[in-house]
Amino acid sequence: MPRPEPRAEAVRPRSKAGGKPVKTRRRKTVKLKPRRALKAAPRRSSSTAGVETDVTRLTRELNEALDQQAATSEVLEVISGSPGDLRRVFASMLEKATRLCQAEYGNLFLRTDNEDEFRYAAMHGLPSSYTDWGKREPLVRMRDHPHAPLARVAQTRKVLHIVDLAKDRSYVEREPRIVALVEAAGAHTIVTVPMLKEHELVGGLALYRGEVRPFTNKQIELVKNFALQAVIAIENARLLNELRQRTADLTESLEQQTATSEVLQVISSSPGDLQPVFDSMLENAVRICDAKFGHIYRWDGDALHLVATRNIPAAFADFRQRSPFRPSPENPIGRMVASKTVVHVADLAAEQRYIERRDPAIIAAVELAGIRTFVAVPMLKENELVGSFTIFRQEVRPFTDKHIALVTSFASQAVIAIENTRLLNELRESLQQQTATADVLKVISRSTFDLQTVLQTLVESAARLCEADKATITRQRGEVFFRAEAYGFSSEFLDYVRSVPVVPERGSALGRALLEGKVVHIPDVQADPEYTFVEAQRLGDFRTVLGAPMLREGIPIGVLALTRSEVMPFTDKQIELVSTFADQAAIAIENVRLFDDVQKRTDELTEALEQQTATSEVLRVISSSPGDLEPVRDKMLENAVRICDAKFGDVYRWEGDALRLLATHKTPPALVEELRRLPYPRPSAAGPVHRMAATKSVVHLSDLAEE
Repeated sequence: MPRPEPRAEAVRPRSKAGGKPVKTRRRKTVKLKPRRALKAAPRRSSSTAGVETDVTRLTRELNEALDQQAATSEVLEVISGSPGDLRRVFASMLEKATRLCQAEYGNLFLRTDNEDEFRYAAMHGLPSSYTDWGKREPLVRMRDHPHAPLARVAQTRKVLHIVDLAKDRSYVEREPRIVALVEAAGAHTIVTVPMLKEHELVGGLALYRGEVRPFTNKQIELVKNFALQAVIAIENARLLNELRQRTADLTESLEQQTATSEVLQVISSSPGDLQPVFDSMLENAVRICDAKFGHIYRWDGDALHLVATRNIPAAFADFRQRSPFRPSPENPIGRMVASKTVVHVADLAAEQRYIERRDPAIIAAVELAGIRTFVAVPMLKENELVGSFTIFRQEVRPFTDKHIALVTSFASQAVIAIENTRLLNELRESLQQQTATADVLKVISRSTFDLQTVLQTLVESAARLCEADKATITRQRGEVFFRAEAYGFSSEFLDYVRSVPVVPERGSALGRALLEGKVVHIPDVQADPEYTFVEAQRLGDFRTVLGAPMLREGIPIGVLALTRSEVMPFTDKQIELVSTFADQAAIAIENVRLFDDVQKRTDELTEALEQQTATSEVLRVISSSPGDLEPVRDKMLENAVRICDAKFGDVYRWEGDALRLLATHKTPPALVEELRRLPYPRPSAAGPVHRMAATKSVVHLSDLAEE
């Protein structure tokens, strides 16, 4: 175990005020011998010279280490101060490596996606005669220079140190790049260090000297250190670029999600109203895609109709709104319509139809709106075109795939909004129709015997729901058809048509419906060559007519007719609804007829039942009173008066030459007394009773006072 070195006696510290010494722990002291004065020697000894040489060497090595540390620090500062800027990092690194390693110039190569190729990433100190050659040949292909230093480093993944490049095989065999390096740049001694990332070669760093002077091991180690820093800088740049890209993607995704959320909010807050939805979509698409302006079209199967615009120049907007847009198949928008796919034009002014064909639509787009780049996205529903979503730029700058994907997403949302609006409108229409039908059915159920009220409700409901100005119901009475109910027509028209019978013929919509037994729709009566109901049309002031027959067992019993003052054909759904109302009217009429038949039959059955009951009662009296005619006679008379709804009645018996009163029921007493006192004499033609006796047949008088 080595002996500890002796320690000198420590100086005892004093208090802050300069007073007594502060007590400290005692230490063992060692007495030192006083140093003798050195006498000047007349000359240096060999040991002294060796020490000075060591000091000089150590000083030089220290300075070199300090220079290397300073250079490394500067490179690290450049890396940290220029994240992602590899050009600046490589230039600084190459300059420091060249200077510290006492080289004249250097190169830094990076591997391309093709593992067989390298490209120049940085040069330092090389003469223009070589750099110009390098610019003409920026790629170093290993297959072209298999013996070049960089190719050998790529194969071995190890440092290559060539003392004299002019004697190397690559120069002797006249590989062009090495010849240029030796003869144009004057390179002789070269060191090439591989840049490795987890044993994968990403590049190489090479330093050159114009003289034959090998690099030292320390210099080579320094170059290897710089190569490692270059790899770290590349990885940092890659990670930073990925982070930036990820951040940009997240920002763009957030913008898109925010825009989508805004659109969905508009859709939810404006059910059935597409305009604010289109406006919000277009505003967000133009903003996020960094476009200048845009528009949305609806396709009707024949032409595009402008439904929304954003920032469209006034002159171009006027051109587009003059008429529906019918693009030719060779027009970019026409190609979108025909193919139902996205059409992306980088420069509209370079299109053949602008340069050679002078298509008016393209001329207007380029010269009125300044459009150069645009993308048109089709709005598709089950592969059927319903519209287009288009955004524009006034400079030649193609849209990215993400921009196109965003516009495609908005186009899909627009289709969903259109479909939702359609379904909502259909639901509203259906609800209105169901409500109206329910109202009519309520009226029918509450007014079973009031057919006029039912038909009036039907005609008014049909006109209101089908957006008609006027309506009538024609029904049958015997062999004649007449207008039973009307809505919206003037009294002058109604007075006229009352005198004009409705007959099955082709001169009017009502006549055709009765004749054909099916719905008749005349979009414009003035354009119909068979229409002859001219005076009625003038008085009624209508152009479009719809007549739906009211059928009973396939036979028309009436017509429900609707009219419009302007030429505006009814839709299929409206025609279907009118047919439903016509069926309900036929049902109401049939119900009333059936009810009347049932009521009549009921009255007949009731009367027959009463007669049978009365007969039964009489027979029961007969059976219970054999041989006694009086109770039988009284019962017969009572039932006859009751069943026949008479006031009173009498029974007479013929006794030879006169009728004598036998029984009465509710006959006034005064009349009974008179009849018993004065029996009817032999009948004559003077009175009804006498005529009955004479003719032996029923005599029925409506009014005895008129006798």
